[in-house]
Amino acid sequence: LRYLEQEQESFFISYHECTKINAQLSHLTNQQHVTPQHQEMIANMEKKKQIGEQELSVKVSGLVQRRLALVEKLQQTLDRLMLLQQRILDQELTRWKRDQQMAGNGRPFNDKKLDQIQEWCEQLAEIIWQNRHQIKECERHCTKLPLQAPGGVDMLPSLNQHITRLLSSLVTSTFIIEKEPPQVMKTNTRFTATVRLLVGGKLSVNMTPPQVTVSIISEAQANGLLKNDIKNHHSGEILNSSGTMEYIQSSRQLSVNFRNLQLKKIKRAEKKGTESVMDEKFALLFQSTFSVGGGELGFQVWTLSLPVVVIVHGNQEPHAWATISWDNAFSEQGRVPFHVPEKVPWSVISEMLDVKFRASTGRGLTQDNLTFLASKAFRSGNQLSDYSNQYLSWTQFCKEPLLDRNFTFWEWFFQVMKVTREHLRQLWVDGSILGFVGRRQAEEMLMSSPSDTFLLRFSDSEMGGVTIAWTSEDTNTDQREVFMLQPFTSKDFAIRPLADRISDLRQLNYLYPNINKDQAFSKYYTPVSETTHVPGAYIPSGVVTHVLGWPKPGLETNSCPTTPAPMGSPAASSCATPLQQNAG
Repeated sequence: LRYLEQEQESFFISYHECTKINAQLSHLTNQQHVTPQHQEMIANMEKKKQIGEQELSVKVSGLVQRRLALVEKLQQTLDRLMLLQQRILDQELTRWKRDQQMAGNGRPFNDKKLDQIQEWCEQLAEIIWQNRHQIKECERHCTKLPLQAPGGVDMLPSLNQHITRLLSSLVTSTFIIEKEPPQVMKTNTRFTATVRLLVGGKLSVNMTPPQVTVSIISEAQANGLLKNDIKNHHSGEILNSSGTMEYIQSSRQLSVNFRNLQLKKIKRAEKKGTESVMDEKFALLFQSTFSVGGGELGFQVWTLSLPVVVIVHGNQEPHAWATISWDNAFSEQGRVPFHVPEKVPWSVISEMLDVKFRASTGRGLTQDNLTFLASKAFRSGNQLSDYSNQYLSWTQFCKEPLLDRNFTFWEWFFQVMKVTREHLRQLWVDGSILGFVGRRQAEEMLMSSPSDTFLLRFSDSEMGGVTIAWTSEDTNTDQREVFMLQPFTSKDFAIRPLADRISDLRQLNYLYPNINKDQAFSKYYTPVSETTHVPGAYIPSGVVTHVLGWPKPGLETNSCPTTPAPMGSPAASSCATPLQQNAG
């Protein structure tokens, strides 16, 4: 560009010389008395004029060719910039957003990757801005000396529009939600969110920090937004819904952290058929306006959060999480908001359930666990089939009750996950709980095991229930029988933990297949504190678990029903009040 400028200046000097020669020649030829000396001067001047015009012609041709070469190089640079920007925005940033969405289902998420993407975007913004300046400078020079190749088209305006579109796309695409709001949102409950502009510092947007507003919109309004219908729509009222972006010099981040958002009201759409409020999806819309380049370019930017389901009561939470989990796992890039497939292969559903269970409880699901869940979800009762290519519908997943039950597959799974997370996490992590075992399978496993062997399984009939199945042998007939204890629930574990209950029950000696129960559970027993009786003070009491009507006549047992098992370690002494638990 500098060389073009020098050549253009040289052309202006040569053109000025030619103009002078033409003026002198015109003066000489217009004189009335032409002497031989004048004729010689005219001949010399005409020769100079011819030479000057030839030089100008060469310079014009050179300038035109250099401009064309420069425009071609600028076009090549723009093509490469476009490919690079597509890779950063359409691949890297899109992958980060997808990972962020899957983190909503519990998949591990490297949020630090966003800093690397910001660095790429900042470098890209700098290169685009420099090239835009080059194009504008080229336009300025061309305006000073309008030259055009025969039959040629001025490409500079097109290049200027192209580079400006690239810049606009970069700015609008890097206005992102760094920390998503909760996807199951309860009204009148405080929540947070963080919005960030990745190129804000590089383009000096921070010099006039922009305001960001947040509103909640429906699925239909989100569809309209993608069709450029950016009207002041909202489907609810959010408190503290505006904030100013701040620039942190140390991290070079321009962002706003909404710390005290609260959804006060929600306006719902009319429901059709079997739709419920927990099926309805909303999204939070973040909007801002700002300019770059000293006000030269103005931008109106917006970004949508991941879908959210709004609830008003805790009992709506399980179905709401079904809606969100299905959406996070199976939504496709570039979809119409918030379309998801009606049915998907079991192979991807099992992956989603495994990720959620691992994130919630600390350990994932085995292939046997997943096969058990498949037989339950498909209502087949056959755990030998290969379900990987079979399609499970949304209705089967969380709408239709399981066979002979008044709850759905998802409700059963959700409550199992909840009780494991809240009360059984360590027991599940170390493998003490088999969990996903059917009643019949448990009986078959125990019938081939020594007497007093037990296992822990999730109840089929009681949501969030954990039952103990054990085997005992009749000494009179040498016949073995398997018993199932009435399921324990979160309420029971709040009174006395599962490990202590297992310690209480002396008919349980070996954790399946043949692990001594104290070896498996003693580290989880509640320690018994030594208490000294003070005259006149209350004597503390405790509770123990006891199976009603046990032992049955003729069955082996190491316990005495009239002697409650002590609190904590079996060897510890303690005063305790029997807590009887029905067998079943």
